[in-house]
Amino acid sequence: MKINCLIIDDEPLAISILESYIKKLDNVCVVNTYTKATDALSDLENEEIDVIFLDINMPHLSGLEFLGSMQKQPLVVITTAYREYALESYEFNVVDYLVKPIRLERFMKAVNKVSERLMITKEGAMGRREVENTYFFIRANKKMVKILFKEILFIESLKDYIKINTLSGYYIVYQSLSGIIAELPKSNFLRVHKSYVIAIDKVMYMERHNVEVGTKNIPIGRSYLKIAKERILADHVFNLKNENSNSI
Repeated sequence: MKINCLIIDDEPLAISILESYIKKLDNVCVVNTYTKATDALSDLENEEIDVIFLDINMPHLSGLEFLGSMQKQPLVVITTAYREYALESYEFNVVDYLVKPIRLERFMKAVNKVSERLMITKEGAMGRREVENTYFFIRANKKMVKILFKEILFIESLKDYIKINTLSGYYIVYQSLSGIIAELPKSNFLRVHKSYVIAIDKVMYMERHNVEVGTKNIPIGRSYLKIAKERILADHVFNLKNENSNSI
């Protein structure tokens, strides 16, 4: 399971140390790093973030104040030089509390805890949705419209709106892309770009940096390329262009 993370710490050296540790791990990807917690809000809204490695003692807004201001948060691992906030931090259901200087072995234990928590949470949620639901409802044209998962080709972000493209047409909905992703079965839907989610079984072709879904040529973002190749290739649902070339 790939773990997407943010690092929030006002000390650049502390960020560099965590980044160096993460480079040693195949299953963790740093989406972004920030020295101010408020700067991370955009990523938390628009990206699939699994865990935040979060410092506590920061100017303007402390790590705990930041957690207290969030209505919905990913998993959190505290990284701090102060032991005295441990009890208070666990009121926010943090996964682990790491005291600086953080050793690699201790950091890896925290990552394992995150991985276990994500596995339980995501598999449970996915199983419930896929067993119980084959559709969901959206609000479009002042009415609730039933959308079958099997009818969806791809979904495109249009700033504050999304465009759901189906076999029979499309719908414009006031919602974020990350919000709609939570409604989709992860077994068949994959984010391949900051602006696109595709139905894997609707992929017709895959080239180096794009896929064809229906009649639409969709770009694959650099940070999504590895997982996109793994998921689409594993499902055997497309024809490769230029099979004998090194295009993929």
